[in-house]
Amino acid sequence: MTVPAYLIIHQQGHGKDDVLIEDDNLTLHFEAGWAVLADTAGICYAIPAGQGASIQRVDDQQDPAPEPGGE
Repeated sequence: MTVPAYLIIHQQGHGKDDVLIEDDNLTLHFEAGWAVLADTAGICYAIPAGQGASIQRVDDQQDPAPEPGGE
């Protein structure tokens, strides 16, 4: 099973570094103008929509190839 991972890239000049967040139970949702990354313990990271950050899912989301002879 693949661990969900998101790369947050901040616009230049904001004085922030890019961030990679990964967790077995990580989810991304959008709420009241915020992009919110959360897991079973709660919110991990939140970014206001107006900040101009880019969020990219970077884990391999493809299903694994079936085993030979399997159905």
